Amino acid sequence: MRVILVEDEQLQLLRLEKEAKKVLPADAEIFSYENPLQALKDNKNEKVDIAFLDIEMPGMNGIQLAKELKKIYPLTNIIFVTAYENYALDAYKLHASGYLSKPVKAERIKEEIELLRHPIELKGNNKIQVKCFGNFEVFADGQPLKFQRSKSKELFAYLVDREGSAATINELNAVLWEEDHKSYLRNLIADIQQTLKDVGASDVFIKRHNECCINPTLIDCDAYDYKKNIPEAVRAYRGEYMIQYSWPIFSSNYDYDFD
Repeated sequence: MRVILVEDEQLQLLRLEKEAKKVLPADAEIFSYENPLQALKDNKNEKVDIAFLDIEMPGMNGIQLAKELKKIYPLTNIIFVTAYENYALDAYKLHASGYLSKPVKAERIKEEIELLRHPIELKGNNKIQVKCFGNFEVFADGQPLKFQRSKSKELFAYLVDREGSAATINELNAVLWEEDHKSYLRNLIADIQQTLKDVGASDVFIKRHNECCINPTLIDCDAYDYKKNIPEAVRAYRGEYMIQYSWPIFSSNYDYDFD
């Protein structure tokens, strides 16, 4: 998680940083700036997850900085920090994630983090990343993975949902179609194998004589992280799971307390 704090008054910046560190995850990368232009320069090639921005600043105010950061990474969560309330409309137009009044308290920062407009993308160590919440999407090193056939993607989604349990050819055929399409199913399997091979992730997919599965330890997946009680993943779940498909059912019967 990359977080930037931008405040032109040094004492206010130190206070904001102190309070933010009380509630941000221990592994968050936090960068503080007194100069908004320097903040923009340092992050022009970065994906900023959360930006805490003072509004009244010389050279470039927080509203202007927010617009530029959004151009770089549209999913940046903007949280404005100000002593003035007359900027609320501008903040609303920018779809800001939050609005904090000075002096900032850790409790209020925590409330805003728990209600972020854009859930934080979890960073893992695997080449393949899978997003199950909302629409199902697959990435290789952060870039969308493109299968040759849309049904290949659905087949891969079903295997992700099974978390490593093998599925027979008959089962896969029944899930994807009502009629017999086993011959076409072989084309989908070949498509998945080739697509993963092209990005150096062949080991993710396992094909045996009459069944196949994935190795769940070789992918990073928000749904898997949810079941591991990882706070960012739990907060990312908004009640939608692989919504483009008709068959998925996600059990969210967990009672989590992050305090």
